[in-house]
Amino acid sequence: MTENNDSGEIIVEVEEDLTDLMPRYMEHRRKDIKAIHKAMEESDFEAIRGMGHSMKGSGGGFGCDEITDIGDRMEIAAKEKNSGLIMELTHQLSSYLDRVRVVSIPNKDI
Repeated sequence: MTENNDSGEIIVEVEEDLTDLMPRYMEHRRKDIKAIHKAMEESDFEAIRGMGHSMKGSGGGFGCDEITDIGDRMEIAAKEKNSGLIMELTHQLSSYLDRVRVVSIPNKDI
């Protein structure tokens, strides 16, 4: 579950089992931003497409639906070689990472 509050902070509720993995997951997304900038310099749209696909597949599992959405749109933008949209999405990802705060919640019983 994701909530926005009045301060612009984004609160992501994550089950206890995933809480310890979140800092590393977020750091990998920050590395993706750097890698996307490098790939843009090299016009490596296939690398960008792959990163977008990875974000699309992983975001929801960590409670970060916005990362899933950005990844989906990034993958499409890379297929279309839409540099402007790729840069806009990279900025959105950076802004999201700057504002997100992870809150641990009890694991759900299955």
